[in-house]
Amino acid sequence: MTAANLTDAQPSRPAASAVPVGPGRVPWQREAIAMIIGFALMALLPLVFTDSYSRHILIMVFIYAIVASNWDLSLGYGGVFNFGHIALFGIGVYAYSLLTKLAEMDPWVAMAASGVIAVIAAVAVTIPILRLKGIYIILVTFGFAQLVMQVILSQSDYTGGTVGIVRIPSLYVFDHNMVRDGKFAYFYIALALLAASTVFLRAFVRSRTGISIVALRDNEDYAVSRGISLVKQRLITLAASAFFTGVAGAFYAAYQRNASVEVFSMSLGTIILSMVLLGGTSTIYGAIIASFVLTVFSEAMADFGAWRPIITALLILVVMLAYPGGIVGMLKSAMGVFSRRGSKG
Repeated sequence: MTAANLTDAQPSRPAASAVPVGPGRVPWQREAIAMIIGFALMALLPLVFTDSYSRHILIMVFIYAIVASNWDLSLGYGGVFNFGHIALFGIGVYAYSLLTKLAEMDPWVAMAASGVIAVIAAVAVTIPILRLKGIYIILVTFGFAQLVMQVILSQSDYTGGTVGIVRIPSLYVFDHNMVRDGKFAYFYIALALLAASTVFLRAFVRSRTGISIVALRDNEDYAVSRGISLVKQRLITLAASAFFTGVAGAFYAAYQRNASVEVFSMSLGTIILSMVLLGGTSTIYGAIIASFVLTVFSEAMADFGAWRPIITALLILVVMLAYPGGIVGMLKSAMGVFSRRGSKG
């Protein structure tokens, strides 16, 4: 056999660029392109919705989407039933309010500091639940949320108690008047925060750390036996889900210019949790889509008065029963049907 024949007989090596992609996972290049297109389209919405009220609804959608998608990181990917997540949002609200109102800190610096304070709070609540499972995690994290609310109520000299804090300093963009621009600037700030949060979350879940927390969620005993630290990964997961949640709370306070204990209420927590479940857990994008759907649908049902929450709840039940994977599961099923029809044609 000649040298040429030997060369031909050797198996060809795969190209270095041919990185294997896990089943069901879209290559990051395609996801990045889709993300850029999606946020570019959202950036055009103020040109379609020119009134202040519609832009206000969109701003609230972005705030809810940040909180819900970050909750999906700990609940969906991490499998940690952290019912204190909404308290991190409230901590961001009050941290920004106190830092700007009492400490007279620059609003932009205060917003970033609020995210850091939320991370510290997440670490504090994670320590008691490092070795807990199931209902015990729910009880501890729910108790943490109630404890934070009671502390705020008891320190009424600083927090305003049940009255809350008003006239909170707002954000600024050079000399631009953000009060009289039809919520134009606030819209793009909220969109930028949502984009930054989404990029961070998707990069996190695609990283080795993200893969390890999913492994712990799916089979804890096997993951631990392979050297994955339950304590370390749980701590990282809850801390990672806290920063942008706290920043969203700070932005909410700057936008509304008031803070009240309503941000710790079960009603708000139920709304955010519904967005996570309706969109489809372990997706990030599902929570964002559901934030649009639920907020817009709820506003459309405003004339139904007391029937509005009932109709909304029925919508969630119908979607969850038909598609346990939520809206993302429904979209995947629809895409599968179209692709099969296209291949047959």
